[in-house]
Amino acid sequence: MSPLEKETRLYIRRAAFTHDAEHTMSGTMKQWRLEQPGRQHLKLADVEIPRPAAGEVLVRVSAVSLNYRENLMIDGGGYAGIKEPVVPTSDMAGEVVATGAGARRFKEGARVMANFQTDWVDGPPQREMRSLGASAPGVLAEYVAMPEGWLVASPTTLDDVQASTLPCAGLTAWTALTDLGAPKPGQTVVTQGTGGVSLFAVQLASAMGARVIALSGDEGKLARVKALGAAHGLNRRHTPEWDAAVLELTGGRGADYILELAGGDNLGRSAKALAPGGRISLIGVFEGFGVSFPTVPLMQRHGIIQGIFVGHRRGLEELVRAVDALALKPVVDTVYPLADFPQALEHLDRGPFGKLVVRVR
Repeated sequence: MSPLEKETRLYIRRAAFTHDAEHTMSGTMKQWRLEQPGRQHLKLADVEIPRPAAGEVLVRVSAVSLNYRENLMIDGGGYAGIKEPVVPTSDMAGEVVATGAGARRFKEGARVMANFQTDWVDGPPQREMRSLGASAPGVLAEYVAMPEGWLVASPTTLDDVQASTLPCAGLTAWTALTDLGAPKPGQTVVTQGTGGVSLFAVQLASAMGARVIALSGDEGKLARVKALGAAHGLNRRHTPEWDAAVLELTGGRGADYILELAGGDNLGRSAKALAPGGRISLIGVFEGFGVSFPTVPLMQRHGIIQGIFVGHRRGLEELVRAVDALALKPVVDTVYPLADFPQALEHLDRGPFGKLVVRVR
């Protein structure tokens, strides 16, 4: 396609939207709302299409990816203290279709993703930060209007379904692996489970030259993780003392990076499996929010436990560049239509291999 043809098509598309905007911008759209805690109170409602205020852009949402957080927030009362109704979910990709006064970061037609922690641009985290789908509005709707600073340009090598998986799962793995220095070739990274964060970590760490040891309770999933680049797979059901197995696989040295997705008592095994000077990224809470573990192994190894809560906008922009450079393709388990969001939540309960995505458009 020639440059003239591309420009002509873009002009036609924008002109079509401009004509459409005169009629639909003041019309209605579909939006999932939580009237009160509990998924039985979810409702797919018809609401007014928002208009972008000064400094905002209007995004036509294409895809929204789900995180374990969705079930915590919807079923676990995580919205306590937040005024209902609440729009759930945080991770979306779409296209800018209108801009408010003074908005300059993105033009109409730009493909964008939402940044999970809305105001965290760079540097250390603030004590209190807003996040989409909780203290800031969620994104499970056909259109969303938000400040342009809450958005990042999507990777050019991914479609919107794939791009929607980056803001939480992808960025969490990226932060865990790069925030205090990335793995060096030949170092060992341990990942736990086969959710989005773990699979991104397998792909990224392997691309950095690290040897990845993946943990799962499912032999079939372990085989699929190896196909993504993991060097070894340990079945936690067959090898409950997986820390000893990690030490054996590494000649007694241990793992340089461990992504702790389970929490609870599992943290003790992570501490025992750590290499001298290694780092545990505390990410997940599947086994509970409280932890108790013997401290001597961590002290003897001068190990680091680093809490990870997704990451900042600069990190997401860095991840986008890495994804494009590596041609990395996120692992998407299943794509659901917008009306089937409750079924997607049920699938989330069962534990997908990779990410679940709701296709909005």
